[in-house]
Amino acid sequence: MLILVVRVTITAGHEQEVAESFRQLQEETRREPGCIAYVVQRSRENPRVYMIYEQYKDQAALEAHRNSPHFKQYATNGFYRFVEERRAEFFDPI
Repeated sequence: MLILVVRVTITAGHEQEVAESFRQLQEETRREPGCIAYVVQRSRENPRVYMIYEQYKDQAALEAHRNSPHFKQYATNGFYRFVEERRAEFFDPI
């Protein structure tokens, strides 16, 4: 199993647009065969901060996600242009 946690801060003024892109991406990603969990969360203290918790069956499933049309539509060609800061970290279950 592969776990990825991503924290992003977006540019002010694009909160609603980014939230909608995340909703769509979350919905599509959860249908991927190798996706175990995909949860997008928004900070209560700062509506510009999101945390994405992702679990995939293996590295191949993560690569399939990153190459999917919906990832390119909503992330690469979507909300990425509004990201001010991004931090991603991989975790292993214990």
